[in-house]
Amino acid sequence: MAGGAAHAEADAAGAHRAGADRAAKRRRRRARAKAAGLGRSRCGLSSKVHAAVDSAGLPLAFVLTPGQAADCPQFKAVLDKIRVPGPVGRPRTRPDAVAADTTYSSRGNRSYLRRRGIKAVIPEKRDDAANRKRKGSKGGRPVSHDTDLYKERNTVERCFQKVKTWRGVAT
Repeated sequence: MAGGAAHAEADAAGAHRAGADRAAKRRRRRARAKAAGLGRSRCGLSSKVHAAVDSAGLPLAFVLTPGQAADCPQFKAVLDKIRVPGPVGRPRTRPDAVAADTTYSSRGNRSYLRRRGIKAVIPEKRDDAANRKRKGSKGGRPVSHDTDLYKERNTVERCFQKVKTWRGVAT
């Protein structure tokens, strides 16, 4: 009887160790995927590239995130990575204006830009505008943005087209 009980305990310990090994393997796999910027989305593993580009279409900063990550929270991370060296002194980290798509439109991002003294050229989302109008005078003022400066936003798309043609990135 004692031998049978010891054998059952050994089997339980082995099963526990196997479960721990599987959990450790799962953690390592997730850590590697996170480091590579891979994440689950509708069509499998994917990643997103968030970029800051100057008016000439030259890249200033890139942030790679997993495919399921939302765009809006990456706004500050991309802006914090901008470093433009000048002829003397410390690098410039604050642009004059930021033109971004509606996915980056949020109260937090706008207040962040206001605190740093950066002009926000981000249109308001339709549902945010509808909610603001529904609240009436308590909804606040409408968000304004420079439409001519917003038209220059395609420089980001042109930068991505340049990067895509580079064979090292394509593979």
